[in-house]
Amino acid sequence: MPRITLQLISAEAFAPFGQLLPAAAIGAPRPTLIDELVNSRPSARARLNRSAFAPTSLPLTALRVERHLHSAQAFIPCGALRYLVLVVPPRASDGMPDAARALAFAVPGTMGINYAPGVWHHPMTALDGPAEFVTLTFVDGTDGDEEFVTLDEAVVIDE
Repeated sequence: MPRITLQLISAEAFAPFGQLLPAAAIGAPRPTLIDELVNSRPSARARLNRSAFAPTSLPLTALRVERHLHSAQAFIPCGALRYLVLVVPPRASDGMPDAARALAFAVPGTMGINYAPGVWHHPMTALDGPAEFVTLTFVDGTDGDEEFVTLDEAVVIDE
């Protein structure tokens, strides 16, 4: 069972999996994110929702991950202190998640994230206190909207 340590997220470390969405600064130009909000299906429509999560303590044992093969998935925190992002790169042989290569990031509540299409990731996990998120993804109501799998071996995330 792989044990990994939570690391502070950075744009460089997260780049293979998507983009960081930093907090807006007063007077700074607004970033344009449309190029990162990928939707590869013309039949899909944007789905915007708002979700609340109770805090989780570490260590955390992660057993399941998900991916959205045809759509990016953006999370914008609203009132989060800190949250966990766990990404699991795919195996070259079959594209399924490779638990031995999992990475865990601590993300400050002032920063959002945008997963690239097809990135295996753990469901949203609040740390240090309850958290609320606005989420944007593209769906068409088919099985291609999202895929959930159980990892071949659990991943334990420590502080």
